[in-house]
Amino acid sequence: MFSQEVIFFGLFLVGILTILLFDLGVFTKTNHIVTFKEATIWTTIWVSLSIGFYFFILLKGELIHGIENIDDIREKIALFKHPILISDDFESSIKIYRKNLSLEYITGYLIEYALSVDNIFVIIMILISFNVQEKYYKKVLFWGILGAIIMRFIFIFLSAALIQKFGWVLYIFGGLLIFTGIRMFLTRNEEEKINTADHPIVKFASKFFRVYPHFVVHRFFISKNKKIQITPLFLVLLVIEFTDVIFAVDSVPAIFSITKDPYIVFFSNIFAILGLRSLFFLVMNIINIFHYLKLGLSFLLTFIGAKMLVHHWLEEIGFTTAHSLYVVLGILSLSILASVIFPKKKVVDNLEEKSSDQTS
Repeated sequence: MFSQEVIFFGLFLVGILTILLFDLGVFTKTNHIVTFKEATIWTTIWVSLSIGFYFFILLKGELIHGIENIDDIREKIALFKHPILISDDFESSIKIYRKNLSLEYITGYLIEYALSVDNIFVIIMILISFNVQEKYYKKVLFWGILGAIIMRFIFIFLSAALIQKFGWVLYIFGGLLIFTGIRMFLTRNEEEKINTADHPIVKFASKFFRVYPHFVVHRFFISKNKKIQITPLFLVLLVIEFTDVIFAVDSVPAIFSITKDPYIVFFSNIFAILGLRSLFFLVMNIINIFHYLKLGLSFLLTFIGAKMLVHHWLEEIGFTTAHSLYVVLGILSLSILASVIFPKKKVVDNLEEKSSDQTS
């Protein structure tokens, strides 16, 4: 009745949502400030699950698409344009297929994880700009995750359908990524500001909905004079969802430069998003230390965009998924290492000030 892909996809979502409920404390009714210990534990769990999924694909990747014979492998290679060559032997071919699929997943995961770190900067600014109390961060991010999962699902499978029908869409995606990379490079030192009153989402919501002027603890809606009004906390949620959609315009095409398999794109996206929501609480006070990360991301986006534009030529010279992984790891490692070796003076001063305060 249902294909193997649909069954696997459904089980994946059920498992992720179940763990997500525990992660974000749905079963505990109290709102609380997430401690460093709690954030560390859940970040470790999500990263471990992500790596575990990589090994699952490496060992049993054929289960995603229900592959049972050599013809099934050839069909998926042709459909999703995997850059691999196989023989007539099923056992050796399935190993090659699994290895390539696992590399596509982990490379896409790293790209999405890195690009989403930039999203943390913006989310922090949104929460601070709207004066959201820290104990409500977790609830806002929980509903933000659910919205992100739905929007990524729509965006990814719609993009996959467009790529399958119109191959030239890849060139549009490539040009968009190069443009974004160059723009990120040119604006890397500019401080982003959020004007809460003039934000387009706030204006849109205020035009079509009744907005209550004050926060009402953790509530998104409030009833006044038998009329439902949205609270500022719900406006914050809408702004965060809008921001995630904007980021998806860059990040999703970036993963399609690595793999054309929409299931692998979705899995890598979701694991990266979920891990970073926990990482948010871990690094929100020290994220400015990684000031060269934005520079690295600009080079990463430009590389990915260029790869999409010349992918046929790269395939001819033997440029594989593994090579893409090496480039991604190299760019990210260099940007993080440079941030640590050459810290911003402001960051150093702040750290020294905190150290002196603790000593005194």
